[in-house]
Amino acid sequence: MSLFYNVIVFIHIFSAIIGMGPGFILTTVVKSGKTMTELRHAYAIRNKLHIYVMIGGTLLLITGLIMGSINQYLFHMGWYVTSLILFLISLALGPLALSPRSIPIKSLLNSYQGEEIPQEYYPLAKRLFRCEYLENFIFIIIITLMITKPF
Repeated sequence: MSLFYNVIVFIHIFSAIIGMGPGFILTTVVKSGKTMTELRHAYAIRNKLHIYVMIGGTLLLITGLIMGSINQYLFHMGWYVTSLILFLISLALGPLALSPRSIPIKSLLNSYQGEEIPQEYYPLAKRLFRCEYLENFIFIIIITLMITKPF
């Protein structure tokens, strides 16, 4: 393998750690909030972690496609194509599913005045978390495919 390809693989692996690692704990961070102050702080931390997810995810896609363009046989490997399709689906979940479920929560966090978490927050959070669990499951499948290369 060429040095360039090895550097791309290195960046790809680190991008997975930087991007996917924080992504797996985004739900956990906000579940720890027990008051509105804590919940607002948890969502602020979550938003900062999400920057790493976006940077890592972008680098993952770019480096994965570069590896595919260098070794075009990858586009004939089932695990690679399936991983790429699942990754694109997970990217689409952001604006199509996660964002619409996040907006009412952000609005509630900005407008609610009390310290006790309002009951209306919990069903909103549950809907958001369900989508995030689905996305995490997709990422677990992708990681498994990348490691095992079963087909």
